[in-house]
Amino acid sequence: MNKQKISRYLVGYELISFGTLFVILWLDELLDLPYLLMGADPTPINWRESTLEGILVVIIGLFTVYITKKLLHEIKYLEGFLPICASCKKIRDDQGNWVQIEGYIRDHSAAKFSHGICPDCARQLYPEFDPYKNKK
Repeated sequence: MNKQKISRYLVGYELISFGTLFVILWLDELLDLPYLLMGADPTPINWRESTLEGILVVIIGLFTVYITKKLLHEIKYLEGFLPICASCKKIRDDQGNWVQIEGYIRDHSAAKFSHGICPDCARQLYPEFDPYKNKK
């Protein structure tokens, strides 16, 4: 599933949720649900309170959708298959260029890199200086 589809689903579910909340709020006021369902004392319709609550639900719903869309726009993530060289580990990008894996991941995600050296490479590249010698 791609990023745009996920964004549409998420925003759609938020809109449905706030819409349902809005409808329930008005059904409660118009039908007096506590009276109908639980035998509570009947209450008159309070138009001002219901209007204010409805407006607040709409404002909070729109604000939530706005923030969600803004945050989803900032999210970077990797998906699908990445063609990678079996020897040098470079990745072929969408334009067909072979780039270092660090650069590709940096450009297509929020990951940051800190370089180090693994024990095998340290022994191979620097046999006289093995920082992992004492940690065996």
